[in-house]
Amino acid sequence: MKKLNVGMIGFGMSGRVFHGPMITSMDEFNFNKIVCSREATVKAARESYPEVQIISDVDELMADDTIDLIIVATPNLSHFKLAQKALLANKHVIVEKPFTVTSAEADELIELAKKQEKIVTVYQNRRWDSDFQTIKQVIENGLLGNIVEYEAHFDRFRNYIKAGWREEQLPGSGMLYDLGSHLIDQAQYLFGLPKEIRADIRVQRKCAKCDDNFELVLDYGQVKVTLKSGMLVREALPHFIVLGDQGSFLKYGMDTQEEMLKKGETPKTMENWGAEPESIWGTINTDVNGLHIKGKIESLNGDYRGFYHNVYKAIMGKEELIVKPEEARNTIKIIELAMKSNKEKRTIEFK
Repeated sequence: MKKLNVGMIGFGMSGRVFHGPMITSMDEFNFNKIVCSREATVKAARESYPEVQIISDVDELMADDTIDLIIVATPNLSHFKLAQKALLANKHVIVEKPFTVTSAEADELIELAKKQEKIVTVYQNRRWDSDFQTIKQVIENGLLGNIVEYEAHFDRFRNYIKAGWREEQLPGSGMLYDLGSHLIDQAQYLFGLPKEIRADIRVQRKCAKCDDNFELVLDYGQVKVTLKSGMLVREALPHFIVLGDQGSFLKYGMDTQEEMLKKGETPKTMENWGAEPESIWGTINTDVNGLHIKGKIESLNGDYRGFYHNVYKAIMGKEELIVKPEEARNTIKIIELAMKSNKEKRTIEFK
């Protein structure tokens, strides 16, 4: 097996919790270099990956002919410039979500990747969540009949302002770009592109500088999709609600992978990676072929390595890319239209 040499720009939460542990859990990749400069970040990177070279110069990484793949794990506002630089240096690129701040920037990167004949994709890891994988199969297997409504929540309770760029009034900051990117991508993966978009985007916490609550309604004609996220949700709401003309599926709780990764666990250190406890398996109530079925459905195991396996095979020309850059661009376009809808207090056609 040919291994791909990987360099990563940034070692914040994204690089530290998600990318590093996954890359080093897989045989397809060699983790070679990390670009970071803050003293505390450099110290953390060296402690976590003593075998990886820590450098401070992005251009040094770009000039390294041995690097095949660059992961851009930096604040949202820098995604476009760094991904552009990596493509121009003839590297394949994974960009942390959201892809870019504007859909126009995303279009530029898509065209540049085609010109350079390189892969560019976006880290939409939540497609490999345990519950989302399960819901996808429930829908595709027709267990609920014709789907009429899909509702997804990604909520938190943080009634204070956390220091960092995500909560600053900057382009690409706020909940809609952060957690909204996940919810929109999942809906697009299941149902494609909506016909119309309505949005209510709010700032609910005192002293908050950017949006911390949103509700998007994506109209697909027969299917209504509602996506919600807020920072002031102390009691858990359903993570997913799926309604069809034969039954419904209700799911509480979140995929366990992020929690495990934050604790320092990886697929190499933990058996049955990505398994959910039975207490948060989803509940189904439906009719299938004349039989009434009511009870729990065991969640499929989640595994974020599925994203990287696919990227590897796509680079090697053995598989089509699952997270297509055009889909990631459409996610940004939906965010832009949602902001327009909220500002103008009206429904916006997707076109």
